[in-house]
Amino acid sequence: MSEKTRDGMGRPDVTAFPDPDTHTISYVVADPATGAAAIVDSVLDIDYAAGRLSYRSADAVIAFVEERGLGVEWLIETHVHADHLSAAPYIQARVGGRIGIGEKITIVQDTFGKVFNEGTEFARDGSQFDRLFQDGDRYGIGGIEAVALSTPGHTPACMTHVIGDAAFVGDTLFMPDAGTARADFPGGDARALYRSARRILALPAETRLFMCHDYGTSTRGMAWETTVAEERARNIHVGDGIDEQTFVDKRTARDATLDMPRLILPSLQVNMKAGRLPEADTSGKRFLKVPIDGL
Repeated sequence: MSEKTRDGMGRPDVTAFPDPDTHTISYVVADPATGAAAIVDSVLDIDYAAGRLSYRSADAVIAFVEERGLGVEWLIETHVHADHLSAAPYIQARVGGRIGIGEKITIVQDTFGKVFNEGTEFARDGSQFDRLFQDGDRYGIGGIEAVALSTPGHTPACMTHVIGDAAFVGDTLFMPDAGTARADFPGGDARALYRSARRILALPAETRLFMCHDYGTSTRGMAWETTVAEERARNIHVGDGIDEQTFVDKRTARDATLDMPRLILPSLQVNMKAGRLPEADTSGKRFLKVPIDGL
């Protein structure tokens, strides 16, 4: 970590915006010294049955940014989400910022471009995004140093963004009592997921970890913040002492029992295009596809 992080100047202010409907947590990450900010994993609300969008979650983030006079520099997607739609273009149009995702988005676009029969007009080169992060890329939020780490396994494009003393892990890790995300989507890999989780857990013990999702348990509500030390000590899937093959066996068995996420079809179609909605037809209506043979 940088000298700024070690002497305390690299500690961003992190404000969470939990969405109980999709169990997603979005974040505003701000440099307290400069007011520069990033928004991580934003949510666009959808009533799937009615086919209606709303902007309640995104507007709450925008209001927070505007009330505090923050300057949005980045709109970070930790991966192509399968359980919620991104609001990044909507937020960008109102408060600015560059939309960034991992460079391996191209693999996801190629896979799901075929699934949804997107045709040759759908660019599969990641050009819908403003920045494609490579492993180890460094950038800044105000005076705070940030680095993008490739952490595939849940999807090929998953990245963890370490911003000062805080790491935004996407779906690679969950809270210690929940373990990790699934690895059975096209392009997923349980062995890669284990190695990615352990890469995160090699960060300094005091590093704050922020989850993209949490589903609660029978004894607690939603939670989203922990530390490397807590995860190493208590994570039920990848904590210290759990070897790779044990994880792979348990993850594979568990994934075989899981249903597809409720919003996977609209989410993938929108999110692989940087959150952009389909073009309207001549009547002004937009449509998403449902491949009847599934994924």
